[in-house]
Amino acid sequence: MSKPPNVSIPEGLQFVGRSLPFLPVSREKAPKADRNSGPDLPPLRKAAKGVSVGGALLRLLRHPHESLIKKWNWKSAILSTVLRSVLFFFTNLAAGLPAALAAMTTEWIYRGVTAGFYGALTQAFSDVEPPWAGAFAVLVLLPLANHSVEFFVHWLRGTNRLYTSIGASVALTALSSLFNYYAMRRGSFIVGRGRKALLHDLGQFPKLVVEFCLLPVRWIRSRRGRRKHNDSTPTTR
Repeated sequence: MSKPPNVSIPEGLQFVGRSLPFLPVSREKAPKADRNSGPDLPPLRKAAKGVSVGGALLRLLRHPHESLIKKWNWKSAILSTVLRSVLFFFTNLAAGLPAALAAMTTEWIYRGVTAGFYGALTQAFSDVEPPWAGAFAVLVLLPLANHSVEFFVHWLRGTNRLYTSIGASVALTALSSLFNYYAMRRGSFIVGRGRKALLHDLGQFPKLVVEFCLLPVRWIRSRRGRRKHNDSTPTTR
């Protein structure tokens, strides 16, 4: 049982039961915790979302199974295989139907195996900040990894219009890589966490195409607006 408080001792120095005496307690309330700090984080600042290009490359090297195997992008594999096989068919049709069918079949097999990895590579850079750095990395890395192997495969197969076919494929890669990067940053055509059904992604496709095509216009307007704002702002000396 605890002893009754001794009225001759100041309230801040009272004994509580058999414990040691407490120091005088301040009546001021403790400061409230920062709302922005999580339970396990110091009340400074949360980590910013996104990684650098170097961080994304390091993540690929450290965790290739997680980044490329487990996130093998079957959506990219389906769409790229169909689109590029048709491209190779019509590019080689002038050399005859057998040559066109052979080129289409070669591309079908090659893309069916590799396109999922290229889609996973694009997705691995979809959280890079700033966005233009990730887009530039995709624009450089994908053609190097993609068309060097593609050229060798079609050269071995004896594709008739080899250089014309590869040139058309490179141009398509440049455009499709930028579009896929844009779409993946908005949660479309991805696999793994946050993925949606392919039919849902295809339903978003027209809207994404329009937004993607309007990007240069929006960038020019933004630049003009920034320039007008800078011109209207008085300079201080």
